[in-house]
Amino acid sequence: MNKVCWIISLIVVSLSLAGQTKEKFVDNLLQKMTLEEKIGQLNQYSGDGFATGKVTVDPSKLSQIERGEVGAMLNVFGVENVRKLQQAAMKSRLKIPLIFGQDVIHGFRTTFPIPLGEAASWDLNLMEKTAHTAATEASAYGINWTFAPMVDICRDPRWGRIMEGAGEDPFLGSKIAVARVKGFQGKGLGQTDAVMACAKHFAGYGAAIGGRDYNTVDMSRLQLNEVYLPPFKAAANAGVATFMNAFNALNGIPSTANTYLLRDLLKGEWKYSGFVVSDWASIKELITQGVASNRKEAAFEAITAGCDMDMESRCYRENLKSLVLDGKVPVSIVDDAVRRILIKKYELGLFSDPFRFCQPERELQQTNNTQNRQLAREAGEKSIVLLRNENQLLPLNKTLKSLALIGPLVKSTIDNYGSWSVHFPDDSSRVVSLYEGIKTKLNPETKLYYSKGCNINDSDESRFEAAVQTAKMADVVVMSLGESWNMSGESKSKSNLHLPGVQENLLKAIYATGKPVVLLINAGRPLIFNWASDHVPAILYTWWLGSEAGNAIADVLFGDYNPSAKLPVTFPRAEGQIPMYYDHFNTGRPPKDDNDMIYTSRYIDLPITPAYVFGYGLSYTHFSFSNLKLSTSRLSIKSSEPLVVDVDVTNDGGYDGEEVVQLYVRDWVGSVVRPVKELKGFEKISIKKGETKTIHFKLNANNLKFFNAKIKWVNEPGKYTLFMGDSSNTVLETNFELTE
Repeated sequence: MNKVCWIISLIVVSLSLAGQTKEKFVDNLLQKMTLEEKIGQLNQYSGDGFATGKVTVDPSKLSQIERGEVGAMLNVFGVENVRKLQQAAMKSRLKIPLIFGQDVIHGFRTTFPIPLGEAASWDLNLMEKTAHTAATEASAYGINWTFAPMVDICRDPRWGRIMEGAGEDPFLGSKIAVARVKGFQGKGLGQTDAVMACAKHFAGYGAAIGGRDYNTVDMSRLQLNEVYLPPFKAAANAGVATFMNAFNALNGIPSTANTYLLRDLLKGEWKYSGFVVSDWASIKELITQGVASNRKEAAFEAITAGCDMDMESRCYRENLKSLVLDGKVPVSIVDDAVRRILIKKYELGLFSDPFRFCQPERELQQTNNTQNRQLAREAGEKSIVLLRNENQLLPLNKTLKSLALIGPLVKSTIDNYGSWSVHFPDDSSRVVSLYEGIKTKLNPETKLYYSKGCNINDSDESRFEAAVQTAKMADVVVMSLGESWNMSGESKSKSNLHLPGVQENLLKAIYATGKPVVLLINAGRPLIFNWASDHVPAILYTWWLGSEAGNAIADVLFGDYNPSAKLPVTFPRAEGQIPMYYDHFNTGRPPKDDNDMIYTSRYIDLPITPAYVFGYGLSYTHFSFSNLKLSTSRLSIKSSEPLVVDVDVTNDGGYDGEEVVQLYVRDWVGSVVRPVKELKGFEKISIKKGETKTIHFKLNANNLKFFNAKIKWVNEPGKYTLFMGDSSNTVLETNFELTE
């Protein structure tokens, strides 16, 4: 009987949807809602499983859902679990369905490289594909909202969440933000292989003082607009369904209660129509931050600033009704927040079918999808950065007589998932270790030796001698060192970025044997490894590559894939250089070189240059750049005619390969100081050995705009230099002028 009643009610809802716009449908629904039901839509609860904060023990969650007092859930997935809670929502008076959110950051059942690693691919099509695959898998498990992409610009690798973003550059970060939004949201909300994306964390979170998570951010409005906001604006323009507040205070005002960010900028100037969700209990944290003395004041500050949905703190549920009845919060503010949420539920198709994401057949199909794993392998290959390759030690020959694998991460499985992976009981059996990947690649007659050598993060050197003896038996040694998966991510800030424990000592002991050493560095952030850079002949930065990590690394080691990745973030020589980034301002006293030490802007004990620059990455082949040409030397602000840039790229090495051609500009004089170099274009191309390709870029006046001292988006006439090359240390340059 209950099933029959539900079917009848579904038919009634479907008929009411017919012939109505979503706005009309939502407005009609709003008129029927009580204040309590409206507040319920602004309330999100976590399930009782894994969470990134303290879960409130509340045995009445189910009954609250049945009364229409909950609008969304998170940390609940699986068709059976989702259906159970959605059925409870269908018992409510107005039968408003729930949204189910999850941190699907870099994959779901299939885990892809961590976002920072994948950003190193500079392959926008790839990143769109992996995001869409993650959405396909997640939606098959009942999820229809992901708390991704994280688009925070970060220039401080001490911050553990750097692994979750796209690095230091606003241009690259904006392009990647759009690719990931498009991937998650597919052909449009309502498709069963699409989920709502969420641009986070709004705003400035990546600039936390001292690189310490959750810490305060203080910066000029100019820097905020020039560096940290562009990826959010790009995501908004791409139609991202939701935004999430940052935990941090920005210039003295917590982001969760920041009227300038949420009402004036996002919903005002940008005309954003989606909804804003708090981060985990961040409304309650307004009390600790010192802008509210109790939960009621916290609710008032957040809702009036423009935070639409309360994740897990219950401040809205407990206090919003009295705030409205007391006349402190206009009901129009509540209605606006509810309307934004209901429209997204409409766009997801949940009003016409609340169980559209609850199909067991799709869940089974996406549980172990081999095509998705192949994509993970490709993404892993394209994310590996070749930092050094002296005397062409790489690629290795598959017919080596003997090979030694040494290091605490050689046989690791779960570590390859990295932080922010979705946990399943069979995880360890579904990830390919480095050892497994290399073993399947080698000639059966090759002798493969292994020694762990040491643990990841302690002072025990008792295994060193066994590792040294293992190395001596082999023709080549591959060492796998770095962080464990839980050393990067949320709340994983570090003051020391060197290889943990005694790993560098192990590396030195193996190097001392005289055997050729290939070093693999697995990490979620830039680490400092100056000794290795000075001594070890071959270094690959392998991040955390996900389900197919071992196979992807083996493909690169043995030349089945020629590495093409480029660093999306600057690697410092020492923590004392942080924050460090390529597009810095010049000073009045810039040093000419590292020896120019008299009254110039430098250190007396360290070069000012980084260990590895932004955009850097080697290949097994070599690319030459030549014939940089501009269609004109004068670009007009008033003309729509673009500046066309041509450059020839030649593969003059011994392998087919891919190159990321990078275009930068410098504005020499402005009303505010301009960076020494800014990325304005890039293209990843495939070139066969011996082949030359001409690459074309177009620049117009809009590409050269910047924010002036009054935070106006302007062009200013002047002289520019255009740079072209394979990293931010470019190899070609020419000049042009921007005119009125």
